[in-house]
Amino acid sequence: MPAITISEPVSTPAASGPASRENIPVRPPFRLQELKALIPADCFRPVLWKSFYYMFLDWLIVAALVWTAVRIDAWWYWPIYWVMQGTMFWALFVVGHDCGHGSFSRSRRLNALIGHICHTPLLVPYHGWRISHRTHHTVHGDADREETWYPMTATEYRDMPGYVRILRFTPLMLWLFPFYLWRRSPRHDGSHFHPGSGLFKAAEKWDVLTSTFWWCGMLGLLGWFGYEFGALALLQYYVGPYLVFIAWLDLVTYLHHSDPDVPWYRGEEWSFAKGALSSVDRDYGVVNEVHHNIGTHVLHHLFINIPHYNLRRATDALAPRLGAFYRSSHLPFWKAFARNARSCHYIDDESHTAYFRAD
Repeated sequence: MPAITISEPVSTPAASGPASRENIPVRPPFRLQELKALIPADCFRPVLWKSFYYMFLDWLIVAALVWTAVRIDAWWYWPIYWVMQGTMFWALFVVGHDCGHGSFSRSRRLNALIGHICHTPLLVPYHGWRISHRTHHTVHGDADREETWYPMTATEYRDMPGYVRILRFTPLMLWLFPFYLWRRSPRHDGSHFHPGSGLFKAAEKWDVLTSTFWWCGMLGLLGWFGYEFGALALLQYYVGPYLVFIAWLDLVTYLHHSDPDVPWYRGEEWSFAKGALSSVDRDYGVVNEVHHNIGTHVLHHLFINIPHYNLRRATDALAPRLGAFYRSSHLPFWKAFARNARSCHYIDDESHTAYFRAD
């Protein structure tokens, strides 16, 4: 079964089979304004009661899972709890992700408040993450400027220490997010917690400090919990789900931006539209609804201000016009991860349009 399926532009007969590098035009035959006009206008408008509904539903399920764990308190249940609760942590992150893009509401202050409520319990500094994530959307698909899962060049790959290859191209990559937050962002020295790092402008100082303050408060709360109820309880109720959440976050972001059939661009060959289209919609099965359809990612890169509950409808309206530029995969996500980890190692050093290669 092919990993990537495409549809041809509406002016040509539909084709079947895997997407190839040869059947995708050099430049998109449409403009962003044309694409925007194809999407129902209400898809761009956040509906406050819907945004709050999904946020409260997520928190209700989180609370119910904690209550169930307290009631059962059996060794066999803890792995089940970790997977379920970690998945709900990921769902909460997606709600905060909407806040970061201004698609939870039209109020910046409300978005910041809800973003902190959803991200701080996950030990994610909301504003620090929001600002660096904004950079990712601005330069996505640019091989020289990308921030998230950016491609190594052949030279960088050859010079890479063995332990870095193990971290980058094995399942260990699924737990790198805390280090990404704490130590540095790719190609920018600094920390998501420090307002003086290269990630931020001087005007963003107080936003960054605010989120770092919230983060420290959460860390203190976890320390109190461990002191009051013991390290084992902290592991059972929080650390286990947290590790699952981190795995989901790294897995999903990796799969959306890494694929052997997705191009990377350099110099004048890059444009915002081409970069935004260099992503893949993924199918996560029963988890699609739980994590708010974040798998519909191509549309999200084109128009970041569409709320998660409108992504599918907007994608259905847009996909026929995108034609070969719309990439979607129905390969089970664990198979896609295994394939991409083997196939997506580096790109060549100089090509203006480059694809991943493997050893």
